[in-house]
Amino acid sequence: MAVRITAMSIVSSRHCVIATRSFHGCAWATRPQLFRPQNGRQLPLSQPFTPNPNPRQPSFCTRAAAQVTAVEEARGGVLAHQTQNVVNLLEERGLIESLTHQDLRSACSNPSTKPLKVYCGFDPTAESLHLGNLLGIIVLTWFQKCGHVPVALVGGATARIGDPSGKSVERPVLDEETIRKNSDGITTILEQILGRENQTLEENQTLPRFALIMNNYDWWKEFSLLDFLRDVGKYARVGTMMAKESVKKRLQSDEGMSFTEFSYQLLQGYDFLYLFKNEGVSVQIGGSDQWGNITAGTELIRKVLQQDGAYGLTFPLLLKSDGTKFGKSEEGAIWLSPDMLSPYKFYQHFIGTADADVIVFLKKLTFLSMEEILNLEEGMRQPGYVPNTVQRKLAEEVTRFVHGEEGLKEALKATEALAPGAKTRLDWRTIDAIAKDVPSFSLSYDEVLNTSLVDLSVKAGLLETKAAVRRLIRQGGLYLNNERVENEGKIIEGFDIVDDKMLLLSAGKKNKMVVRID
Repeated sequence: MAVRITAMSIVSSRHCVIATRSFHGCAWATRPQLFRPQNGRQLPLSQPFTPNPNPRQPSFCTRAAAQVTAVEEARGGVLAHQTQNVVNLLEERGLIESLTHQDLRSACSNPSTKPLKVYCGFDPTAESLHLGNLLGIIVLTWFQKCGHVPVALVGGATARIGDPSGKSVERPVLDEETIRKNSDGITTILEQILGRENQTLEENQTLPRFALIMNNYDWWKEFSLLDFLRDVGKYARVGTMMAKESVKKRLQSDEGMSFTEFSYQLLQGYDFLYLFKNEGVSVQIGGSDQWGNITAGTELIRKVLQQDGAYGLTFPLLLKSDGTKFGKSEEGAIWLSPDMLSPYKFYQHFIGTADADVIVFLKKLTFLSMEEILNLEEGMRQPGYVPNTVQRKLAEEVTRFVHGEEGLKEALKATEALAPGAKTRLDWRTIDAIAKDVPSFSLSYDEVLNTSLVDLSVKAGLLETKAAVRRLIRQGGLYLNNERVENEGKIIEGFDIVDDKMLLLSAGKKNKMVVRID
């Protein structure tokens, strides 16, 4: 019996396992130990793809692929679903806004069919994904936990156009180098998060549904305008396109809408068509603002391929009880990359969740059972409940999912050490870990040694006046390296400078300043 080859990467702490069913050759990617499908040529829809004439199929890739395919064949091509219906599960947790068809519910638990392949797109408009994108990853992961195959699509092509959904003005045009850099950054995040889930499934001796990460530039880069108009444009109806909510709002605005943005829904629609036809992907998920783009895809599949079985699912945007977005802070977006926002700062964002929101976010952003979440909710009503207990649980679960166990440990260590009055001894590495998240000021060693703390607090910008510093000391609110300062005449001595490199000044619990010693 012939065994079809599947592209796979090595499982590691940094890379997720990647697989595809319509793959004809392996190609080295820029990162070590990672393979991705090579789909360089775009052919008309009426012609099938032909194998790469010179496929590179490393022996470890071939062996690992054959093992997975053999398991499928031994089961007659059907992988057993877990018992829980993922649509019902998502609905219970408030993670469904709309479905294109109720048949998706039964398709998710049909024991006679293969697991569904489900995709979510992520346009590389920045170097990192943010908290708003996290819902897409979480919904993909729920599908994976329930026995289906998650597909993350990086929009290397669609980022060149810019999605008008939810935007009042046209997005700025990104150059090639920026898109490449952003795509690499987003791909790394997806690999890390989805890769950890693959490892969890393996450790629990559950047959993993290998996550596939693709880039739509692979099939758009050689797709000519004439081919696009013939194979896609002829099936689109302008009236239907103009009726999309994202289009209507922009057309009614002073800004209007360019043809480039107007065509975006067709590009995303074709992505779904391509994945449906070539990869067997039958479900697209996205935020509620993506409904028009998703239905453009399901309609295109129905018209071009004359097939049913393509579904769309949207989830609500992540909003607080007051109607504002949860994915923003006073400093800006809550980034998922530790290079743009430290695990400590990420963790702290969830610690600040209001009591009115914390249970809703536990349902949407964590994988805790509903029973455990209801127990936590009940505990909040009991006498003697310690404030922020549930918020800490939320922060721990989400930080672990995004940054892994090591990231959570870093966040917990910094949180404990940087709390004013904490007994934990500070070292320069702990202070340095939060330095990019709080204001900092650089001075020479001689400028700091034997300087009045009052003068230093003003010079560093912690407070504006000496009088304000002295008043704060009398109120017990000024801390040096987490120790409360009680003497207004305090002078900085050598032992105050942590490892001869840093000082940490705190005005109250939240207002901190790192003083770096040059």
